[in-house]
Amino acid sequence: MNYEIKNSFISAKIDSFGAQLNSLKNNNQSFEYMWQADPRYWNRHAPILFPIVGRLKNDEYFYQGNKYNMTQHGFARDCEFELIRKDEDYLNFRLKSSDKSLEIYPFLFDLDISYELIENKLVISYEVKNKTDGKMLFSIGAHPAFNWPLANEEKNDCFFEFENIKDTKRYFLNDKGLVYESTDLEIKDNKIALNEELFKDDALVFNDLNIKQVAFKNSKNKNYIKLQFEKFPYLGLWSKSSGAPFLCIEPWFGVADEEDSSQKLEEKKGIITLEKDEIFSCFYSIEI
Repeated sequence: MNYEIKNSFISAKIDSFGAQLNSLKNNNQSFEYMWQADPRYWNRHAPILFPIVGRLKNDEYFYQGNKYNMTQHGFARDCEFELIRKDEDYLNFRLKSSDKSLEIYPFLFDLDISYELIENKLVISYEVKNKTDGKMLFSIGAHPAFNWPLANEEKNDCFFEFENIKDTKRYFLNDKGLVYESTDLEIKDNKIALNEELFKDDALVFNDLNIKQVAFKNSKNKNYIKLQFEKFPYLGLWSKSSGAPFLCIEPWFGVADEEDSSQKLEEKKGIITLEKDEIFSCFYSIEI
């Protein structure tokens, strides 16, 4: 079911299936900021990545001597969440572990996703509670997709704008979605120009805590999107190189397996460990 929240500045719609943001609009503008999941290109809007981010080597992992299979980005994006609370400008959804989830992920958990409008920002919060009688291992991340271009500008008029980032390291994914190499990347004037060639080698992946925000802007008008995600250790920037009219800005607590991964969950890069009854929480915001 789709739910709407709004204030005097902006409005948003979130589907309880996947707790997925599917609409974000400025009350003084007529256009839609979120990608509308055209299946000719990519049939999702802003999936929640849990309990893994990216792809596992051979789509499988090992934990305590057992082998489990899990596809890219985990299963939360394809689950119905329970609506816990709804206010005019706030929504809270919850996903609980189940017999079905235990078949591929041997941990008991509560995953809460909340959406709150604060002036012209949408704040998205994640909370993971370990209900296992022991440790819980997981990753979590965001995958919001935005229209590119947003309105009457051209795709090549657009750019990513960073804050005080001159150089960083880019990680590359191979054709199986696994991290295989990295290279230094210079960012001139805090900007990366946008064009379809930029994504010919899949996503741009960063592991740099100095990157705390990314804005999507253009040289023709003042339309913009700014994501702020302090303390998220990984960031993905992605679109399809086939001319798809969307792009994704993805803050992550976790990352795809490396080519030489041991496939042991406790050794997975970016994995988070929670003790019994411990709670992990984080948030990021989208400003328009």
